[in-house]
Amino acid sequence: MNENVNGKAELYSDAELIKNFPGFENKYTSVNGIELHYVEGGQGEPLLCLPGWPQTWYSLKPVALKLAEKYRVIIVDLRGMGTSEKPESGYDKKTMATDIYELVLSLGLEKVSLMGHDIGGMVAMSFAFNFPESTEKLIVLDGSHPSEGMYQMPLIPSPGKFNEKMDGEMPYAWWMGFNQVKGLPEQLLEGRFHLLQDWLFNYVMIDESKMTEFERSVYAHAYNDKESIRASNAWYQNFNQDIEDLKHYQKLQMPVLGIGSYISYNYMNYGLPFVANDLEVFGIMNSGHYLFEEKPQEVLDIVFKFLDSKKQEK
Repeated sequence: MNENVNGKAELYSDAELIKNFPGFENKYTSVNGIELHYVEGGQGEPLLCLPGWPQTWYSLKPVALKLAEKYRVIIVDLRGMGTSEKPESGYDKKTMATDIYELVLSLGLEKVSLMGHDIGGMVAMSFAFNFPESTEKLIVLDGSHPSEGMYQMPLIPSPGKFNEKMDGEMPYAWWMGFNQVKGLPEQLLEGRFHLLQDWLFNYVMIDESKMTEFERSVYAHAYNDKESIRASNAWYQNFNQDIEDLKHYQKLQMPVLGIGSYISYNYMNYGLPFVANDLEVFGIMNSGHYLFEEKPQEVLDIVFKFLDSKKQEK
């Protein structure tokens, strides 16, 4: 793994990886004072896809080609992700959502649907809160806007609840605290990010073999340097600001779809009704956190049904 990450960097460049997305193109643009990388393919109504940690735009590979058969799919590397810029600040979800909003404006789009996973789901929800007039529909997978519930997350796992796989009833996400620490994670993980990444994939997936060795290498390469670790950890270090911002948002009125794994479904089913009026929540209980990789067809079935039914109601 380490040799693959450090010795074959050209394999993990945007130019090489896009070859696995026939019909898609790499694009780069300056918005909100930074440069963003995104890929685009397909035709139809726009669907913006926002990935999570520790992944990049490439995480949409299991579903992107099918989505592009019916939609104009735009997959964005968030601020601090992949080959998008990694500034020193601006990692609160409101600023990150503004990045996406300015991208939408630069593309000449009036309204878009958004689909976000993990951290991407947090940014997608912030977009919907802050720019509702530009949000057609919202889809979040195993990730919703930071809330005060995070303050209840345990410092120490309950007895018997910290095993080889994450416990769905009492999940212990120790990295949420680890990523809060400034300066230390990048010193520990530079050049060896795959150690954390592989442990995480194995812990939060039911079938970790669905995350291929090549995909693991792509993400390890993307997060293997100090700047990338610093920037991505800043997504977590701004949760307090995100929680404060949430107090001032109005309840979402556009159609919202939540998709949860065995880890997150119960929490999403409980929490999302507090922030969304027109809501559907589905659980894919035979999948772990990385739903695109473990259960791509189930995700597509749910997403297409949601998007198509809402189109018919117009």
